[in-house]
Formats: sequence, C-alpha cells, structure tokens
Amino acid sequence: MIPLSHFLILSAIIFTIGIVGVLTRRNAILILLSIELMLNAVNINLVAFSHYLQSITGQIFVFFIITVAAAEAAMGLAIIILIFRGKAFLNVDEINLLKG
Repeated sequence: MIPLSHFLILSAIIFTIGIVGVLTRRNAILILLSIELMLNAVNINLVAFSHYLQSITGQIFVFFIITVAAAEAAMGLAIIILIFRGKAFLNVDEINLLKG
C-alpha cells in the first residue's frame, strides 16, 4: 500500500509546476493548461484523503471540480479563439480588450 505522504508530495509537485506555469508563461493556452494542472493536483489530494479517511466526500468534490474544469476549459478556449480572431496573437501581455 502506498502511504499518503507519497500522494501529497506528488500533488505538491504538480501544483508547483502549475503555479510556475501560470506565473511565467505568456501564452493564454499554456496558462489554461497550467490551471488544469493545479486543479488536477487538488483532485489527487482529495482522492488520497478520501481513501485514507474511508470517506466518499472527497471523491464527490472531485466530480464537481472536474465539471468546473471542463466548463472553464470550454469557456476559456472560446474567449481565446475570439481574441485570436480579432488580434491574431495569444500573448497575455498584449491583451487589453477588457480595459475601460
């Protein structure tokens, strides 16, 4: 049996990679992928604790997180495609459409 600490370490590594990706990348698609990595790290934590505590609530939360992540990916990609059609770039620093 794999101890809980191994899952927590794996989750921390994946979450750290996601944070670094969000903070250092300029491409909008790569930022969305980094957010997905962070959500998957949280899912690993929830499933590991759910198994460790013999409770199903963590797995129920994972189901909702996966649903929210799918909606986030669909809406984020739709927004990115619309911006790319209008401006022909995906660099986050150059997007100033939301400034009033």
